[in-house]
Amino acid sequence: MQRTDFSKMACSIARTLDVIGEPWSPLVLRDVWVGVTRFEQLQADLGISRKVLTERLNHLVEQGVLERRPYDRRPRYEYVLTEKGTELVDLLMVMTGWGDKWLAGEAGPPVLYRHHTCGEISGAELRCTHCGNPMHATDVDLLPGPGAAG
Repeated sequence: MQRTDFSKMACSIARTLDVIGEPWSPLVLRDVWVGVTRFEQLQADLGISRKVLTERLNHLVEQGVLERRPYDRRPRYEYVLTEKGTELVDLLMVMTGWGDKWLAGEAGPPVLYRHHTCGEISGAELRCTHCGNPMHATDVDLLPGPGAAG
């Protein structure tokens, strides 16, 4: 099935969805982040078909989000996050916070984050890069940027 190409839209959300908008991609990134890095491991953990996993991995490598590294002579590869991919995991952490709040139910969150710096259990939060205060959708005005569509 041919996907809609969002990469040319003058919208950063659309362009990001072009990279990780297919439902398996964020789950592949999550697994690689937690150390599930080899094809067979990913397939077993996700229960995904070999064909779909191959397509997702190739796409994420092409987008510069994952890097393919050989781990034996056959050749076989493991997948590691690039700097670009690590920053996407930050986005996934914010998504996790939303899912924990609105979808986890009485059981609570399936995963907790312990912050390396302070050692405390915490969550990811959006903050203004200028003043450091929390930033939410109701705290901002949208203005045209230099890349806005004409």
